[in-house]
Amino acid sequence: MKEFLNGFFKIEERGSSITKELLGGLTIFLAMVYILPVNADILSTTGMSFAAVFAATAVAAAVASLMMGLYANYPIGLASGMGVNAFFTYTIVLTLGFTWQEALGAVLVSGVLFLTISLTGLRKIVINAIPKNLKIAVGAGIGFFIAFIGLKNAGIVVDNMATYVSLGELNHPTILLALFGIILVFVLHSIGGKIGRFAVIISIVVTGFIGILLGAIFPSLTALMPTLSGANLGSLGDVKDTFGQAFLALPSLLSNPMAYAVIFSLLFVDFFDTAGTLVAVGHDAGLISKEGELIGGDRALISDATGTIAGAIIGTSNVTSYIESTTGIKQGARTGLSAAVVGLLFLLSLFLFKFFAFVGSIPVTLGSGASIFVSPATSLALVYVGALMASQLKEIDWKDNVAVTTTFIVIIMMVLAYSISEGIAFGFIFYVILMVASKRAKEVNPVMYVLAFLFIGYYLIKFLLFV
Repeated sequence: MKEFLNGFFKIEERGSSITKELLGGLTIFLAMVYILPVNADILSTTGMSFAAVFAATAVAAAVASLMMGLYANYPIGLASGMGVNAFFTYTIVLTLGFTWQEALGAVLVSGVLFLTISLTGLRKIVINAIPKNLKIAVGAGIGFFIAFIGLKNAGIVVDNMATYVSLGELNHPTILLALFGIILVFVLHSIGGKIGRFAVIISIVVTGFIGILLGAIFPSLTALMPTLSGANLGSLGDVKDTFGQAFLALPSLLSNPMAYAVIFSLLFVDFFDTAGTLVAVGHDAGLISKEGELIGGDRALISDATGTIAGAIIGTSNVTSYIESTTGIKQGARTGLSAAVVGLLFLLSLFLFKFFAFVGSIPVTLGSGASIFVSPATSLALVYVGALMASQLKEIDWKDNVAVTTTFIVIIMMVLAYSISEGIAFGFIFYVILMVASKRAKEVNPVMYVLAFLFIGYYLIKFLLFV
């Protein structure tokens, strides 16, 4: 078995080991598993069954992650994307008035288009047209972005009507536990050695265990701490409520002119979120060639697109590559074996979710009356990996004014717009404008001009139709 796994996944060839891959897969899964209850909660607002969405999210994540591992041999886990699920719910259904069935139909069509782009080779042309400095900026920007998500999931950064964001209530037990986890993972990383290599997984388990212990010792804290007593929230049988509804809704969906703008928006976000994630993960995993091209990137995108199609058919929003996968890469994962582990664990979670409940989100009511979800055991992984990804900035050509400016724009827009694709869009537009203004237009790949104009067109459509 060892020889088979080594040969199939090229484990030793990529400088990894079976142990590192298994640990990396477990780490990625623990960093991603929060999506099961959170995605079900968001999509159920449209009238969808919570249990059906929970199960569909798990199955779609399993299918996509297994394909990413077995077909693309990439150490990337996939699941329904945060952000696009909010777009699905609050814009497509609750604002524009589409039914949730029609929204699933739009996801299905966008997935088919994404797959077509991946199969035709257009993907390679687009990604390889992006200049090196901009690719590095995207990777570093994603680091800042996921660190921000981690701080938000920890309750350390919260909404504020006056300043948009502010420091959370650090006297709240759940938030204090999350803060402890973040401190712990950086302390272990600073120690280095074997402890440093296992910093994420040790911190997740220790933080979860301490939370469970506090909840058991102090009854008043039970509802505010991680638990292992959670019941299964959805089973495979619940998928019958959403399975195939996307196909049934296609006639009514495509008869609505506004549907085409919705489909384009879903395709846009999915493609560039995935492209940005692949560039960042590929860089950290050593899967970018000397020419700056992703090794096997076409298969990775095909896996991602197939995941979206499968997810739409089963009953969930766009499936996408998770930047949380970098948590596993920091543990040494370099091959698709780790992604296959993620897929199997998502299938297992359908039957044994209560054993993973300690990494789930905990509903918290702040002193201000606001309600948030805090993930003490997993937010630490996002902050930790975000900090490590920021190190990519050292490779930026800081003597190039255009590179410096576009790097800043990419990072600040990813964080403040809370979207990888928005950061990429603004970065591309600014890059073209600044290169032309600095009389370096001939250095710009023609594809970049096309992309910049497409991004501008996207915003015109978005703000003419969705506001």
